[in-house]
Amino acid sequence: MAHSTHDRFSVADRTAIVTGASSGIGRAIAEDFAADGANVVVCSREQDNVDPVAEGIRDGDGGGDALAVECDVTDRDAVEALVEATVSEFGGLDALVNNAGASFVANFEDISPNGWQKILDINLTGTYNCTQAAAEHLADGGGTVLNVASVAGQQGAPYMSHYGAAKAAVVNLTRSLAYEWASDGVRVNCIAPGFVATPGLESQMGISADDVEREDVERRVGVSEEIADVARFLVSPASSFVVGETVTAAGVPDVMESPDV
Repeated sequence: MAHSTHDRFSVADRTAIVTGASSGIGRAIAEDFAADGANVVVCSREQDNVDPVAEGIRDGDGGGDALAVECDVTDRDAVEALVEATVSEFGGLDALVNNAGASFVANFEDISPNGWQKILDINLTGTYNCTQAAAEHLADGGGTVLNVASVAGQQGAPYMSHYGAAKAAVVNLTRSLAYEWASDGVRVNCIAPGFVATPGLESQMGISADDVEREDVERRVGVSEEIADVARFLVSPASSFVVGETVTAAGVPDVMESPDV
């Protein structure tokens, strides 16, 4: 059977774990992959939050199956169990999407040691836990790791210094690990989203996905599906020569403008 060019942009028949998949970007990535024919394992800290996502995928007309697993990415034992459940259910693991993240707004001097540690644990150590637990299975079949960072990790983020620092570390980890794992046939890349109209952003800023028109070039807010499109590209064979990169998806860039005189 002759394969079209578009097949290289497909993730059909692959098995992917997507962390933080109960809503927002993670959910959109899981649904997009499954609609394309991938088997997805969706996880979040509450089983009740992730069950409906898996049910929606199984009831949909995409070719992919879904498994919902309760998993706190900061709990190494739970992460090991997540990977085992994936391999047991689908026979392997081809892609890991480290999307689980968290933040809160605070002045630097008001961030408690506990608050600092929690944000680093979820965003950075969670990524470490999942990636290390998945390592041998990914190397089995030339898998991919996709980390989700943030523009905050590239440019800095006032009042979210803990989050920005953790995401900057994820960007650097992506580059370092991509170099190490290239010889194992595993590609590691990253997405840095800007403002995306997720339920979280809506509660913070009042911007809903209904307010965003995907066709508009001139904007600074995107929708989760736009991040999912980039994610699918970075997990698919179409991005075979993209290794260790962080793709920024943030709309129109901030640039140095001439001062008003």
